[in-house]
Amino acid sequence: MAMMKIDKAPVPLIVPNPDDPRLTQSVTGTDQTGARVEIKVPMERPLTLYLNSQEIVTMMTIGDYPEYLALGYLLNQNMLKYNDAVTEVEYDDDLQVVVVRTSHHTNFEAKLKKRTQTSGCAQGTAFGDLLEAVESVALPKAELRTSWLYQMTQTINTMPSLYLEAGAIHGCVLCKEGEPLCYTEDVGRHNAVDKIAGWMYRHGVDAGDKILYTTGRLTSEMVIKTVRMGIPILVSRSGFTAWGVDLARQVGLTLVGRTRGKRFIALAGEERIVYDQNLAYVEEESAKHKRKGEGGDD
Repeated sequence: MAMMKIDKAPVPLIVPNPDDPRLTQSVTGTDQTGARVEIKVPMERPLTLYLNSQEIVTMMTIGDYPEYLALGYLLNQNMLKYNDAVTEVEYDDDLQVVVVRTSHHTNFEAKLKKRTQTSGCAQGTAFGDLLEAVESVALPKAELRTSWLYQMTQTINTMPSLYLEAGAIHGCVLCKEGEPLCYTEDVGRHNAVDKIAGWMYRHGVDAGDKILYTTGRLTSEMVIKTVRMGIPILVSRSGFTAWGVDLARQVGLTLVGRTRGKRFIALAGEERIVYDQNLAYVEEESAKHKRKGEGGDD
């Protein structure tokens, strides 16, 4: 059983590894002409999370960074506080189980009966007290320079990723100014952002000057998670939901969507944007790096 201690270790740069054989599988089939084809598809495996002795949830995940995913899930579901003392995180690869242990007693039996199914992929869940929790958060003052935005999206688009290798996957990237710091992928966007939350907690990364980028839709769930993490700016290449926009406006989160090439739309927190980039020097997105839903909001 692998064990991760919670300490102030050097902060590692996390990026996707599309060559990791544990994350994809080659399968054969036929195409529209009847010809045999072989493609790679992402793995999907269950991961059961325990908080101390209590089973919390079984998540479907590609299987990388289970410790970060476990910590981030608990933090974003308000089952773990940022000042709580986590004594260890244990992962058993054979059993597909991860156990987070704290120095204090926990009991979320009543809370677990009040799960709400979210619109996220791979069965995301949320709990009723999350809305109350984010309403009390005061996001830090920050700015989003358009030069950072274009640098960030161009860099992310050209980085190796499981999506470019196998498709059917979402990504989230934590950035400072225009530089990616932590890039995670998973079958559900909520898993990807939970991994980032766990990584930030594990390494004591400050959220106040960071930008969160996602390939998925800007839903209420994504807004809540971003605010819970203390990040003031959320950017996506995809579109918005009405509740996501309403929540972002209520809590003062900058929400930028449909970020592709030269284009973007901001529907909340526009006062943070500094238009310092000459669009004449910004290239349109390469066809190689376009994702699904280019005509819509997938």
